[in-house]
Amino acid sequence: MSAFISSMQCKALTTADTMWSFCPNMGASIFFLVLFAVVFAAHLFQAIYYKKFFNYCWVIVMSAFWQLLTYIFRSISIQTPASFGNYAAWFVLILVAPLWTNAFAYMVFGRLVHNYTPDRKLWGLPASKFGLVFVVLDIVAFVVQVYGAATATKNDIPTDEVLRSLHIYMGGVGIQLLFILMCCAFGFKLFFVMRREAVQFPQTVRPALLLLYIQFAVMILIIIRIIFRIVEYSSGLKSTIPSHEAYQYALDTLPMFIALVLYNIVHPARIMRGPETEMPSSWHCCSKRK
Repeated sequence: MSAFISSMQCKALTTADTMWSFCPNMGASIFFLVLFAVVFAAHLFQAIYYKKFFNYCWVIVMSAFWQLLTYIFRSISIQTPASFGNYAAWFVLILVAPLWTNAFAYMVFGRLVHNYTPDRKLWGLPASKFGLVFVVLDIVAFVVQVYGAATATKNDIPTDEVLRSLHIYMGGVGIQLLFILMCCAFGFKLFFVMRREAVQFPQTVRPALLLLYIQFAVMILIIIRIIFRIVEYSSGLKSTIPSHEAYQYALDTLPMFIALVLYNIVHPARIMRGPETEMPSSWHCCSKRK
């Protein structure tokens, strides 16, 4: 009875032509809006402070910014439940924003290979091409996911087309997962190389090993989020999971927030400081570290 009364008082459900199928929690949306605003400001400050914003740290700043935009539009949508534009904005953003974090992780891996391996390559792949290859693969997954997510949010399309669009999105997520697992394989190889290097250069390599552990933690968080999204939309938009926002907060929003915070705590630009740590501007294999 109390649940029925609560639903009757919910603006998102009582408004005519509402986009919502359940009563969203405004407090939770505002809470994460504030959290992502703080982490966005922190990443922007760190990128500028360490003088790496235009090198590669703009990517993680964009990740935090898109997450912030997600909850700005979600909060607005809760207050204007009949607005298709506001609803579609947060829906698409929450699905694709984590790809920025993923791309940043690839770029950090490439810089770790560049700075902490003797020949600056892994399994024949030069550090100068490592980030490029995986970022391009990430863009492929990004395009597929954006197309699927954007198509699924079109107004007044048949249910079977919505389901087809969600399957396209899940295909993009599956591609992303495959690329992440490939990167993790390179990451394990990098771990053993850096362990050997730490014996010879303990002062420089050991802090970088901590960053590598953060990289693995971020990858695990992204994988958790990917598995959740695949399960969530395997039965379409009308299944139980999309109708209970607690799953989204616990298995998507929270993991992505933790990933951003981990990069705040162990910021790659703090570990790899100075212009000498940057990748060469020309795409060629570098000479061995002296």
